[in-house]
Amino acid sequence: MSEHIYDLIIVGAGPAGLTAGLYAGRATLDTLILEGNSVGGQVTTTSVVYNYPGVAEVDGTELMNKMQKQVADFGVEIKHAEVTKYDNLTADVKTVTDTNGQQYLARSIIISGGANPRKVGFPGEEKFRGRGVAYCSTCDGELFTGLQIFVVGGGYAAAEEADYLSRYGKHVTVLVRGDHFTCPPLIASRALDNPKVSVKYNTEVESVSGDDYLTEAILVNNKTGEKTTYHLNDGDQTFGVFIYIGTQPATKNLEGVIKLNQQGYIITDSQRQTNIPGVFAAGDIIEKSLRQIVTATADGAEAATAAEKYIADQKQRLGIPIHAEIKQPTKTVGQTSSLDNEEEVTPHAGNWLSADIDQQLKPILARLTKTVTLQVLANGTSLSDQLLGFVTEFASLDEQHIKVEKQAAPQDVKYLPQLRLLDANGNDTGLHYAGIPTGHELNSLVLGIYNVAGPGQTISPEMVERIKALPEATIKIGVSLTCHFCPDVVAACQRMAALNPKITATMIDLQHFPELRKTKNIMSVPATMINDGPVIFGSQTMDQLVTAVENTRP
Repeated sequence: MSEHIYDLIIVGAGPAGLTAGLYAGRATLDTLILEGNSVGGQVTTTSVVYNYPGVAEVDGTELMNKMQKQVADFGVEIKHAEVTKYDNLTADVKTVTDTNGQQYLARSIIISGGANPRKVGFPGEEKFRGRGVAYCSTCDGELFTGLQIFVVGGGYAAAEEADYLSRYGKHVTVLVRGDHFTCPPLIASRALDNPKVSVKYNTEVESVSGDDYLTEAILVNNKTGEKTTYHLNDGDQTFGVFIYIGTQPATKNLEGVIKLNQQGYIITDSQRQTNIPGVFAAGDIIEKSLRQIVTATADGAEAATAAEKYIADQKQRLGIPIHAEIKQPTKTVGQTSSLDNEEEVTPHAGNWLSADIDQQLKPILARLTKTVTLQVLANGTSLSDQLLGFVTEFASLDEQHIKVEKQAAPQDVKYLPQLRLLDANGNDTGLHYAGIPTGHELNSLVLGIYNVAGPGQTISPEMVERIKALPEATIKIGVSLTCHFCPDVVAACQRMAALNPKITATMIDLQHFPELRKTKNIMSVPATMINDGPVIFGSQTMDQLVTAVENTRP
């Protein structure tokens, strides 16, 4: 059987990649989007987007979720896979390979891998990452509630995120290297006009230090050379340094493959084609003067349109039929049009799941083939009652396959209340949730149920064998419900638990378990702990997590 050849593969699912997918799907191209981290890219680290046309203001994750739904409605598949290698780019059929060694073939490729937060490089920055130094306000902001926060940067992100962080911090101080903000005055005013935000110009971080947490920062005025030292306020355990000084393109695996400029950005022509025909690029990863959501979406539209023409020309040259069946957006229950506005939707009466979420979940739960029991280990607190209420409402979406069981928690179980998934035989699957898996963590709960009682997520046979061969391991993942990176890490660890009975993987909402934060000195999420070993901060791929467990062998 020959391998499947896609018309188009898009690497990266930020605004550029999703827009390219939308245009490609509408053009009836057989399209696959590969994303190694969270769908939505850097936008999901943005608290509020104020400058997207037609939208006064919108949460960054909400905006990306809407884009993702549009793409899915046009039949474009999005797969969680990190591309590490590109081959045969000058051939008619090009190849990309992911971290699991799986290869994907396509006639054209759009690279839209975006960019990663740039680091300053001052002494202590790397050492105290996750223990005071942070790069994502929506992920980590709530962990600094009531504490002093410094924001390093002078552009769009620094001004906007300083304003956002002021809802958590006791006070926010913006450290601007120059003598003014580089963003437009209206954006800068979000920081300048906020009474909980102050600004120090011509100021840089010389170094940070501490013990378990960040406790001291030395600041320097780059004009006068004057240094000041910030020490903790009385009663504070730490303080925060959030860094927003721009991004670095994710092009490390493209050096020597396609043409890059001196800063590592991909060089494209006006149609977003690289120096290799049929290989396009879009978004923050390319060389351009302005990196904003609106320019990324424009890049994606241009790249997809040019790719469509390239693919059509290639098929015509090779005598391959060009399929032109128009894909109309998939109509979900609850949507109406001028032809069917008589359709009624029963309002949702629950407290946890909106009617829209219910409709999104039902098609997924419809694929369940086995029974799963949601076991609530209660400890008599109001949080236990809330967890039971959430679980009961969730189970009502598919009473045939999802059962609910409540029992008093055994004395040896920590982190209560806790939800556990039991298989059809009543056995503990090792998939645990300490706290209530709402917010972004609803995704990890749905995937956990899907992996236990449904077909399960597809991973390569080689990875399955590696997971089944892993030694016994207890994995804890500290999360915040606002963190968009956390569900992928939780889902990957729990996928390992679903395949290997010697592994347990527990999501822990750190808001409810501050003692774990203190014990492990956690000030950033996701925070992964294997057998109570050192904390692994940040987003991790399945391959990285499996390797980490493999390395626990004596």
